[in-house]
Amino acid sequence: MGAQWKQKGRLAAADAKGRIFTKLAKEIMIAARGGADVDMNSRLRLAVEAAKKQSMPRDTLERAIKKGAGLLDEQVNYETVTYEGFAPHQVGVIVECLTENKNRTATNVRMLFRKGQLATSGAVSWDFSHVGIVEASPPAKAPAGSVDAEAAAIEVGAQDVEAAHGGEDEQHPELGFRFYTDAPDVDKVHKGLSELGWNVTSAQLGWKPKNPVSLAGDARVEVEAFLEAIHADDDVQNLYTALAD
Repeated sequence: MGAQWKQKGRLAAADAKGRIFTKLAKEIMIAARGGADVDMNSRLRLAVEAAKKQSMPRDTLERAIKKGAGLLDEQVNYETVTYEGFAPHQVGVIVECLTENKNRTATNVRMLFRKGQLATSGAVSWDFSHVGIVEASPPAKAPAGSVDAEAAAIEVGAQDVEAAHGGEDEQHPELGFRFYTDAPDVDKVHKGLSELGWNVTSAQLGWKPKNPVSLAGDARVEVEAFLEAIHADDDVQNLYTALAD
């Protein structure tokens, strides 16, 4: 419940894909600072796999790796900036940005939080745990009713697992699962699930709320609209919320 926010709005296909590529390219560039070899750089390997799942063009992907690794004359120095605050109805929010202009980003974030409350560092994160988050759907050939996500979690060394509504696997749209790991184990759990035939859709470090907030009706609609507006900003890389699924 209440993990990374996923855009639910129906944006124009080209616009949505462009935003996805922009965010993926930024993550690849940041990851490539640790080296351009995906076999030696687990963060880069995960970023590249995420880009391939979204059908990022090969030349775009390779250029992002080279740019991040300093192999091109053209360089952009992205910095990670994290903001904490509250959506309407006091729902905790953590916003991770990648930006080359912190002043612009700060201005945009303040505007986006006009209907909520921007808070100081630590005011929200104390109620979250920093963990590995691996999202996956069951093997495509798994018979209905035969999926045992808890058994898979135990086998691969995950600490917890929960249903993540709206799985991305077209053959099992109702069966998405979110596996939580200790931060150093995210790559191990990702590999373990893949070896078991699971379709891993994302694997990264993130924030898990300790006390998810359940909302319904107009209150939930209001919070979701607030979160979608933040997620749509080009500088926002990851958005975590205490809003329960």
